[in-house]
Amino acid sequence: MRPPTPSDEAERLRALYELRVLDTPPEPDFDDLAALASGICHTPAALINLVDADRQWSKARLGLDEGEIPRELSFCAHAILGNDVLVVPDATADPRFTDNPFVARRRGIRFYAGAPLITSAGQALGALCVIDVTPRRLARPQVKALRALSRQVVILLELRPFAGLLTRGAARLREIERYVDDVGQVVGRWREPLGRLRASLATPGNPRLPDTLLANAGLLRRIVDDLLALVARLPPAGLGQREVDLSPLTQRAAESVRPIADAKRIPVLCTTVTPTPVHADPVRLEQALSHLLFHAVKRTPDGGRLEVFSGLESEPTIRIRSPGTVVDDRPDLLRHFYEEALVRPPDTTGAEPGLRTVKAVFDAHRASMALYDRPGDGTSLHLVFPAARG
Repeated sequence: MRPPTPSDEAERLRALYELRVLDTPPEPDFDDLAALASGICHTPAALINLVDADRQWSKARLGLDEGEIPRELSFCAHAILGNDVLVVPDATADPRFTDNPFVARRRGIRFYAGAPLITSAGQALGALCVIDVTPRRLARPQVKALRALSRQVVILLELRPFAGLLTRGAARLREIERYVDDVGQVVGRWREPLGRLRASLATPGNPRLPDTLLANAGLLRRIVDDLLALVARLPPAGLGQREVDLSPLTQRAAESVRPIADAKRIPVLCTTVTPTPVHADPVRLEQALSHLLFHAVKRTPDGGRLEVFSGLESEPTIRIRSPGTVVDDRPDLLRHFYEEALVRPPDTTGAEPGLRTVKAVFDAHRASMALYDRPGDGTSLHLVFPAARG
């Protein structure tokens, strides 16, 4: 049965094309998500499919050879019609798929579950799906994990266009900050002679110095102070920022990965203290935090756990902690983030674009990052943001 067309088809396709992801080469970030979905759902096949105007194209696939098929044969074209996971326990008993050649063939599709890839604006671009050749069902925790993994796919897709922009914006911001430092040094040299001039002008009994010079010296100093204040308040480039509370944002990011952690039996403890005001793009910062925590969950070994804290310390701070025993027992997840996002050059083979984009988002928010080791207390990654003042 040919799948119906969504009511927002024009907007959906426009959103898909703006991402410029169709027909791009495979990427490890997406392949890892498909592999995780397959492992959690215990299926031999998993795919990340995008539904184009007349075709289904796979950004990542595991266990199946077809990278592109006609849209009328696509299971995911049915999944994008809803907002939640589409589960087909037995395709041979579902009138939508009984005549599908991928079902009718030997060892064809019997089981399908697809979580729609819904953007932050509400358009369904495709689905993260798992497939089996025998009829079956998913347990509730598996459905929740598949839904959470689909959100990670969307985060990767939506952050893609921002990667270059944010990297250039962060570089430009560093240039501006160096410029501000230089201006500050110059102004520092100006202030002393200005002060002496003003003191001289204010000396009683000096009829040769008109009062206008005194007024202009004071005005010049105020102009310099105002200029410094304006330059110091320049916002980071590439983001739509406003004042937000960092703690609820961190809580939502932690909740977004909890189903994946539950499927791996990894406890996630999130402690937040409010209010923690920062200037931020709430959507992009939450996406970056969510993807960082996803990598933490992905790389936490069995029996491990994650602790997440956010609150106002000396500055707004997020701590991600993986308890260990000794300093040398640094958890792989934090070392991996440091090596991939901070140490390894962007054009190095094997570097993960997703983590580099996360780093670019943090840079654009002027967040500093540090890794702390304490014997018996494990390793923690600290993200420190400038406080929102006024």
